[in-house]
Amino acid sequence: MRILLLCHSFNSLSQRLYCELAERGHQISVEYDISDAVSEEAVALFRPHLIIAPYLRRVIPASIWQAHTCFVVHPGIVGDQGPSALDWAIQNSEPTWGVSVLQATGELDGGPIWASENFPLRAARKSSVYREEVGAAASRAVLAAVERFAEGGFTPCPLAEVVCSPRGSRRPLMRQSDRVIDWQTATSAQVLARLHAADGFPGVADELFGRPCRLYDAWPEDTLRGPPGEVIAWRETAILRATADGAVWIGHVRCPDAAVPVKLPAAQVFAEELAALPEAPFVAAAHGSAASTPDAAAEDAQWAGLTPAGRTWQDICYEEADAVGCLHFNFYNGAMSTRQCRRLLAAYAWACRRPTRVIVLFGGRDFWSNGIHLQQIEAADSPADESWANINALDDLAEAILRSENHLTIAALQGNCAAGGCFLARAADLVWARAGIVLNPHYRNMGNLYGSEFWTYVLPRRVGSEAARAMLHERRPMSSAAGVASGFLDASLSADAPAFRQAVMRRAAAAAAHPELPRRLQEKRARRQADEASKPLAAYRAEELAEMQRNFYGFDPSYHVARHHFVFQTPHSWTPRHLAVHRDLAWTVPQ
Repeated sequence: MRILLLCHSFNSLSQRLYCELAERGHQISVEYDISDAVSEEAVALFRPHLIIAPYLRRVIPASIWQAHTCFVVHPGIVGDQGPSALDWAIQNSEPTWGVSVLQATGELDGGPIWASENFPLRAARKSSVYREEVGAAASRAVLAAVERFAEGGFTPCPLAEVVCSPRGSRRPLMRQSDRVIDWQTATSAQVLARLHAADGFPGVADELFGRPCRLYDAWPEDTLRGPPGEVIAWRETAILRATADGAVWIGHVRCPDAAVPVKLPAAQVFAEELAALPEAPFVAAAHGSAASTPDAAAEDAQWAGLTPAGRTWQDICYEEADAVGCLHFNFYNGAMSTRQCRRLLAAYAWACRRPTRVIVLFGGRDFWSNGIHLQQIEAADSPADESWANINALDDLAEAILRSENHLTIAALQGNCAAGGCFLARAADLVWARAGIVLNPHYRNMGNLYGSEFWTYVLPRRVGSEAARAMLHERRPMSSAAGVASGFLDASLSADAPAFRQAVMRRAAAAAAHPELPRRLQEKRARRQADEASKPLAAYRAEELAEMQRNFYGFDPSYHVARHHFVFQTPHSWTPRHLAVHRDLAWTVPQ
């Protein structure tokens, strides 16, 4: 069928459904819901059999839903109505939540039900639940609804007649007055629920050090305590604020009075105020082998705090078992700043000196990496200079992974991955991805950014030169299954996050114990030496950075304009042509 995705923006859920529907043979086109006239024109051009709205901020025009079957994907259980479905569910700590696929009518979220899926509601940030549980449930429900529509004969059940448990109700837009935190009386669990419910957007309006700000990126703390409401410590990019029964970490804030009011690390924004407060270092722990020299002992002591230490905020940690070293790096929204790249490079170099045979780069649960940190760059005194520093720091990390001679390296993609993060992952020997994640292995959406991270070396080797050009030019999202089919990925494993991690560890331990591993590493070294003799990595890097330098410092401001619009989430004025198939000049409706 021809299916039109009508959406406010091409977010993670829209991308996942785009991939999964296309893989089932449907012809998919996308239109951003900019105005009634624009949406009506898209419908007239594409003449879809079905319209699906995975993410809208307003009702579908009557001129469209009265003439076409339109599915609305609502992130709420059957009967839930209103624009803040997931916010209310998380803030109220609902045990179960779900997704409903309903037919658009004149009533908001009130149309007949075509399909629904429920799931246990994890205590986590809204953005994380949306990408994982909501994404998986929406996929199942939409595919079921599409199949019912295609087969014909199915009659959707009017909402008033649906009998189910649990059942939702109509609730209003959640406002900041509903999100207020009383730090003197609220427990850590209550604070986390409110911060989690607002994460991503719109954040919780509050004050820190007498300055108004929005709070994001909260984590629990099990040990440290202080006067409720007070900021009592800091660590790297996060600050620790006491609650009535404990404390929570706040990783990011946005201050409306800032010169560049974007989300930034809390410890960076309030660096002056934190100077008088204690730093809470990572908890030190042994890693199971004695250091051979005093210098090595000092280095072990420096990085010992990478070991996971209970419930606390920690953006980089390291675990080791069965000759496998696992490096976890959980950077907010997958963005990697210059400092984070340098810290991760130092941690990786240390992990390479551990007595292991395999290194697994796990990234974080929500994102593996999305490349350079666009918010940090936007807020810098010189965005061009910070862009240059950031891409060089990321290249340093990619090069270190490519040059790892004594370990089999595995990038384990638990979460979504995009732009430079995709090619950083591809620097590893193997890339395994969790089923259900979405990849965007391209750069051009960011103002025709050329890209680096040695993509000109790693990508053609994996998929071939022609496929590499198509991948970068077409700029389409890619599922893990499509990634394996293209050669970009080596395996797609379990969709369940804990099961995925277990599967990765089993496979990594088996690889570490395999008698052929020494030969495999020898072949890896020989291949790298041959590639280096043919064309050094330094040459690939220099060629890529020459293009990037033009993006950052050249006369064409496209990158800086695109970054600004991305960071400030400027409303779209048109749908990108690579998504809007119906707007291609060569488009004709199939007979």
